[in-house]
Amino acid sequence: MSSVSTTVPEGTVDFASLGVAPRIVESLSARDISSPFPIQVATIPPALDGRDVCGRAPTGSGKTLAFGIPLIERVGKGRPGSPRALVLVPTRELATQISDELEMLAGKGQRIATFFGGVGFGNQLRALRQGVDIAVACPGRLADLIKQGHVRLDSVDFVVLDEADRMADMGFLPEVKRLLGACADKRQTLLFSATLDGDTDVIIKRYMDNPVRHAEAGADSDGVVAEHVFWNVERTERVDVTAQVIDRTGPTVVFCRTKRGADRVARQLGSRGIAAAAIHGDRSQNQRERALEDFRQGRAQAIVATDVAARGIHVDGVTCVIHFDPTDDPKDYVHRSGRTGRAGNAGTVLSLVHSDIRRDLIRQQRGLGRHIDIVAPDPSTLPAAPPFVAPPTQPKRAKSDSAAPGHKRRSGPAGRPHKNKSKGANAGGHKAGGAKGRGPKSGGSKPGSKPGGPKASGPKAGGRGQSAKAAAGQHSRSSDGGSRSGQRRAKAQGRGAATTRGSR
Repeated sequence: MSSVSTTVPEGTVDFASLGVAPRIVESLSARDISSPFPIQVATIPPALDGRDVCGRAPTGSGKTLAFGIPLIERVGKGRPGSPRALVLVPTRELATQISDELEMLAGKGQRIATFFGGVGFGNQLRALRQGVDIAVACPGRLADLIKQGHVRLDSVDFVVLDEADRMADMGFLPEVKRLLGACADKRQTLLFSATLDGDTDVIIKRYMDNPVRHAEAGADSDGVVAEHVFWNVERTERVDVTAQVIDRTGPTVVFCRTKRGADRVARQLGSRGIAAAAIHGDRSQNQRERALEDFRQGRAQAIVATDVAARGIHVDGVTCVIHFDPTDDPKDYVHRSGRTGRAGNAGTVLSLVHSDIRRDLIRQQRGLGRHIDIVAPDPSTLPAAPPFVAPPTQPKRAKSDSAAPGHKRRSGPAGRPHKNKSKGANAGGHKAGGAKGRGPKSGGSKPGSKPGGPKASGPKAGGRGQSAKAAAGQHSRSSDGGSRSGQRRAKAQGRGAATTRGSR
């Protein structure tokens, strides 16, 4: 098995000298990327030559470009339901990150799509029907699509396994093997990971053909370039200490053992003036993406996450990782810690050590080759970041009856108004989408008219909407010609109708 271990002086080579196509070199240069990292120097040339490649390097060292550049250059054209290249990853967030990077490298007409759970099938099925050149997928969702007959892998002749050890740790290895077995027999396979042992080595021996191997020279045992600090903090003091650290160090990822714990810590940090967002397996994809985007844009000072998200959080500029709860598996400690100290930048990894876990943590760190000192907490010893200033929030759009019907997100197919299924219809009983010029009339009031005005000439609305109109009409008649007591009775009846309607 070929082996390569390279130490490349920074600035001595460029991407063009590695054989990268001029178009991609120009694209990288436009993003101020000109000097390749060692992992890229060692693996891009053999990958461009069609060799299998197995790379181990620290998190944040440039592995995505190391496989992304050869992938973009060598991928063929996919057909509907039959992609030509497959990138397997353990988490949704990592799939999105890789897809975004590949899109920036892609040439005209190259089609890239992501496939993962936690979202509906609609967009993914549409992408498959149109044809996908590169599928970036989590094993579970891809297996579901294959079972349902939406996709086949027998034309896949370029495979990338990213974070292969994490996929094994998460129990995806059997599915990964089945997916690899479904790909073309003659294929090129690239495998990149922070660690290469155990189950990962099984994949290398069984599914790769005489790969070129590269291990980063000088990478420590956990692949993280960061200072590891251990503080003696009792359970009841952890939130206060965590808030002080975040306030001092800046963008921080806090790891908890459980989903409920992550939600609780995020709330507790919020009560102490720290803008924090939780990420874990029970959060929807939109919630997870919104939390990460808030973190990237500086609207959140901290992400509070579980181990499931440890490999999925790829955000530059994380200055500190806090192990709020310990992890039993040394690999999880490595994966958590890898969120900071990326690409040679400074970072701090802080473990909060209470008396119940002290002995186990010392044993774990010795297994990682680290002899530790557990000291009293002192935030002043950590690198200081500029004071947090939340960016201005966008002003909320004013709500009005005239604006609501024409809102684009409420429109249905072919410009037809989206049917309003809400049980709490307003007092006028008009449907969203009833504005002029957006399909047939639906009995809505004209913009600026008072609720309960004259009936429109459109078709009758049945059911609850009709009851709302009747109540509104009664209110209107009482207001125009009745006494004040009659008006009060009519208003009470209108409220009663709305209450009954909303409780059904």
